[in-house]
Amino acid sequence: MATTELQTFLGVWDAEAQKTATLLRALPAGQYDFRPDAGARSLGELAWHLAEADAYVSWGIEQGKFAPGAKAPGLERPRSIEALAPGYERVHADAVARVRRLGADDLDRRLTYFDGKERPVRDLLWSAMLFHNIHHRGQLSVLCRLAGGTAPGMFGPNREEMARLRSRTGG
Repeated sequence: MATTELQTFLGVWDAEAQKTATLLRALPAGQYDFRPDAGARSLGELAWHLAEADAYVSWGIEQGKFAPGAKAPGLERPRSIEALAPGYERVHADAVARVRRLGADDLDRRLTYFDGKERPVRDLLWSAMLFHNIHHRGQLSVLCRLAGGTAPGMFGPNREEMARLRSRTGG
């Protein structure tokens, strides 16, 4: 069965969104404002940036423009660790609905992004949204550890998961 690029993107994006939600659920309670650098985003702010990327990119594509100061709907940042995962899942579902309305011909449509560069929609989906989120999710995993949490393995087991596997197999 042939799969279109849009179908492939949606499948990969959804799998990565599930990993993101898992990480958000693993963030240490009470550490929303944790930041190892005074000028950096807090744990909660960085976590919510993952939702913002899904929303802003999909909304900008739907609107046909990325206007400075434009705000995608439904993006009020939750103020507790416990509210981040459900909020992210809601925003992601809205973004998925927007992307599902695209057709294959939309992927070559060019839009001027926030940085002033014109890019095809396919690049915005893959790079400005998906890869951008994977990058920030890696940062969030480190922040989770620094804040005293245990970040789950994303592309393989973390050290705690690996220790459990080894204890079961005797290796």
